[in-house]
Amino acid sequence: MLQLEKKLLSKLSKDLIIEESNQCVSCGLCLPHCPTYRVLKSEADSPRGRIALMNGVASGWIPLNARFVQHMDRCLTCRACESVCPNRVSYGQLIDETRALIADQAESVATIRKSTIRSALEKLLLMQPARLDRLRRLFRFLQKRKSLQWLRKSKLVEKSRLLKFIVQLPLVKLPYVVATEGKNVAGNFWQPVYPATSEVRGEVALFLGCVARVTDVATLNASIYVLNRLGYTVYVPSDQVCCGAIHQHSGDPEQAKKLARRNQSAFAQFSTIISTASGCGVQLLESGVASDQTQVVDISRFLMKVEGWEGIDIASLPQKILVHEPCSLRNVLRDQVYPYRLIARIPGVEAVPLAGNDQCCGAAGTYFIDQPEIADMLLKDKLNAVKEGAAQYLVTSNIGCAMHMANGLCEQGMNVEVLHPVTLLARQMGMK
Repeated sequence: MLQLEKKLLSKLSKDLIIEESNQCVSCGLCLPHCPTYRVLKSEADSPRGRIALMNGVASGWIPLNARFVQHMDRCLTCRACESVCPNRVSYGQLIDETRALIADQAESVATIRKSTIRSALEKLLLMQPARLDRLRRLFRFLQKRKSLQWLRKSKLVEKSRLLKFIVQLPLVKLPYVVATEGKNVAGNFWQPVYPATSEVRGEVALFLGCVARVTDVATLNASIYVLNRLGYTVYVPSDQVCCGAIHQHSGDPEQAKKLARRNQSAFAQFSTIISTASGCGVQLLESGVASDQTQVVDISRFLMKVEGWEGIDIASLPQKILVHEPCSLRNVLRDQVYPYRLIARIPGVEAVPLAGNDQCCGAAGTYFIDQPEIADMLLKDKLNAVKEGAAQYLVTSNIGCAMHMANGLCEQGMNVEVLHPVTLLARQMGMK
């Protein structure tokens, strides 16, 4: 029975791929916007070429082999092609369906698509992100005791992109909790609710994500701080889970759907969900967590739409700020204008677009781990752009992009701080 169900699902997936790929007229307008085509100069690594290959495999006249899988795996899912397609081909849906087809049928393909370490981490942590909350203080302790430094010289780190990334993480911060005297202090877990600290204007729920619970606590704290100051009570549901983007884009849509259902339940009573990572925001929107009753809004967009700013004192910062536009924010949400407007509220700031914002930085979820050579080529362009930009601050609205670029800057010895625009704003508003 299970085998029959898998065959039926495979048939439906192939039919969907054929139907959608037939909408592509091979005009080629997408080519200059594709990061992998730009660096590899290969038609098979362009949107047009990949779509033709998808159609061929789904139709049965191209084999599903290791070479085909390689071209699909090289796609960053940045969706720049989708945003410029005159025929509105749903490329994001196509690549996700194709990867699901690969995961279902490619047992005989001689390729290793996930490391054992990564698979274990996904199962143990991403599926139960609350476990990351429990690990936060331990990881911070090891960092402060410099217990991870010895790993930097280990051959094991050199062989594992994931381990290298972990040991290079900046000092992990702790969530804020509201003390009895009304001041915020550091704790190990987020509170269920953070009351507004000015005239009450509304209520919102904050999406924590999974990896961000450890690596981007500063942004989550800053979002709570700014929202409270503007009169919004912030709820943090304890039963929320990973958005499912990693599973969705790696060929496991069923697991992504399970996570979506859990988040639907966790946020069911709230009309507004605030997302601080644009990649998570896209997944929450497209997986059905957003509905007629519940909207998912990027933090920068939300803050630029609300009132209450007239009573907020913001210290000046006479600095040039480079603004990176994540692919998910630019190509899918189309919200790239809001970070500029948000940090423009800081007196003295000069917000300047990072050169090459129309090209992916190479992070792309776990792409920088799975496809390190291409990711490094794309990152090199970003690092050169930051160097030429000559600024102390680089702001970006996606945690994956932030970590990828921060690691690159650190390795190059470039003293540029990478942070979320709301974190920069919160600092100038007085957040310690």
